[in-house]
Amino acid sequence: MHEVQTLGQEIARYITPNSVKEILTHLKGLGSSGRIIAGGTDILLELERNARPGVETLIDISRVAGLDRIHEDGDGMIHLGPMVTHNDVVASALLVEKALPLAQASWEVGSPQLRNRATVGGNLVTASPANDTISALWALNATVTLESVDGGERIVPLKEFYLGPRKTVMTAGEMLTRISFPAMRADQRGIYIKLGLRRAQAISVVHVAMVLTLAEDEQTITAASIAQGSVAATIISTPTAEKYLVGKKLDAETIEEAARLAQATPNPIGDLRGTAEYRTELIKVMVSRGLKALRDNQQAATWPQEPAMLAGIADGTSASHRTALIENDTEIETTINGETVIAKHAAGKTLLDWLRDEAGLTGSKEGCAEGECGACTVFLDGKAVMGCLVPAGRAHGAQITTVEGLAEGDQLSALQQAFIDEAAVQCGYCIPGFIMSGTKLLEEHPNPTTAQIKQGLSGNLCRCTGYYKIMQAVHEAADNQ
Repeated sequence: MHEVQTLGQEIARYITPNSVKEILTHLKGLGSSGRIIAGGTDILLELERNARPGVETLIDISRVAGLDRIHEDGDGMIHLGPMVTHNDVVASALLVEKALPLAQASWEVGSPQLRNRATVGGNLVTASPANDTISALWALNATVTLESVDGGERIVPLKEFYLGPRKTVMTAGEMLTRISFPAMRADQRGIYIKLGLRRAQAISVVHVAMVLTLAEDEQTITAASIAQGSVAATIISTPTAEKYLVGKKLDAETIEEAARLAQATPNPIGDLRGTAEYRTELIKVMVSRGLKALRDNQQAATWPQEPAMLAGIADGTSASHRTALIENDTEIETTINGETVIAKHAAGKTLLDWLRDEAGLTGSKEGCAEGECGACTVFLDGKAVMGCLVPAGRAHGAQITTVEGLAEGDQLSALQQAFIDEAAVQCGYCIPGFIMSGTKLLEEHPNPTTAQIKQGLSGNLCRCTGYYKIMQAVHEAADNQ
């Protein structure tokens, strides 16, 4: 029997403001009982684990227009709004060209479904020393803009933003409204490198981000920035190695010494992902590899071409945004599989459980409740997401598709039929999630490569069988479309 996943802490209400001013007003009025939710991929897990005591109200900023903007100003500064997702970064030609370490770090976050929801701003505010984008923005010399009703606006260098693991200088009532950093110039090269325990959905054991500035000869270093993650209580700089590199060319001896100096900088902890000794050795190896790639101008050698993001071909915005206060007895209205659904009990539930318990759609399954297995994949306003990491209130005024909506009457979709033809279905528990991800993949890439299929299915796990038949089913569906 399915066990209802109400959040570990009692969430009494869910608010969807329509402007930054409304958000800040709510923050001031609610005090410590209110918490901003953007993508929700961190905060919902924290609430489930009772890690945010006293929070009773979620303030969803995902419907505020303009907060997902990415732009470069006339002074060569790049600005990201607080609703810029990791997939927004991956899809941005501006950021791939002028902030490659950030694009590479964003690509390493979770899975396509998570990157469609998780925001860069949320990654910074969560303040884990393992969070990928912090180190990239650290190396890019980023700042964050914080706003509140009482304090107005203040700009904080990212290197001064953290007080410890999951601790920042933000005060009650403040909201991160902008991330800013200088666009990389033609005389600069940057790279982000991460090691996890698996190819996708991995928390970093160690990661490094580097930005080098070169002289006119394109060989002599005039400035260096090396950020290290997962090796200390916060992301850290590497001042000794940075200083050593200035004025030198990246020959074998220089690279070896810089890597040694980087290795000597932190005193990492040991945990389940790796011992302190292992991390220490990894720092040397990864810094060496990164410097060699920068020397050879190969920093983008592994960047995926036309990556699979499961974000659809539309812009993904909801056509019916409405400001709302949602409590447990509030009726919310949404469109599911083309039909209007009106139901209550959304305030304290995830989208997955609301779909199952209130809408009666049980095709989406709960496998992990942490956004790691993909069994709960659904489409929200055109993008694939993990239903277990979306608040149910976000369904209000949204367009949702579940696996029940893929067939037309008794006629299965091409991918559903291909799963049968290729014997890709075993127990069926995780298969709906695979079919949802594969459907969105084929919408984006009607003739996907094997690499794109692996990317598109990287957020879905199956323990009944291997993935070969599943991948073959996607290939067959592409051929039969």
